[in-house]
Amino acid sequence: MTTTTIINSPIGPLTLTDRDGALVRLSFGAHGPCDPPTPLLRRATGQLNEYFAGTRREFDLPLDPSGTEFQRACWQALAEIPYGETRSYGEQAARIGRPDRARAVGAANGANPISIIVPCHRVIGENGTLTGYAGGLHRKQALLDVEGIVLAPGARHDAQAALL
Repeated sequence: MTTTTIINSPIGPLTLTDRDGALVRLSFGAHGPCDPPTPLLRRATGQLNEYFAGTRREFDLPLDPSGTEFQRACWQALAEIPYGETRSYGEQAARIGRPDRARAVGAANGANPISIIVPCHRVIGENGTLTGYAGGLHRKQALLDVEGIVLAPGARHDAQAALL
């Protein structure tokens, strides 16, 4: 059974989807009908609120993202990036044993169905700059700000101005 709920967050509405007791999607914006939240969706909402408040650094939720073997390897590598740290796409490619596949890693990150919890926002360009993000660079910067990540001078995106 699939259940979807929509929550408000500092970076706008988020849509969370529970399928059979595992989180399968966390996407930006309000999508689809909103069902009464399951215990998992209530737990996920609480953990996201703690994350945005700066009191949670790791999520403890059952996840079941759908993707190819390569995508799942990329997403597992994302989950291993510690809170408050960043990696480049090249570093992520090397971590999964495919150092020549940085662009493919970027594409897999863009297909990440469980944003924030599977922290694709922690991957930046080789030169320390913000690069593509499915939720928009303003959200990526806002998430990095939550974690206290400071980018190289000139690399920062003005998240507040973009949200207005």
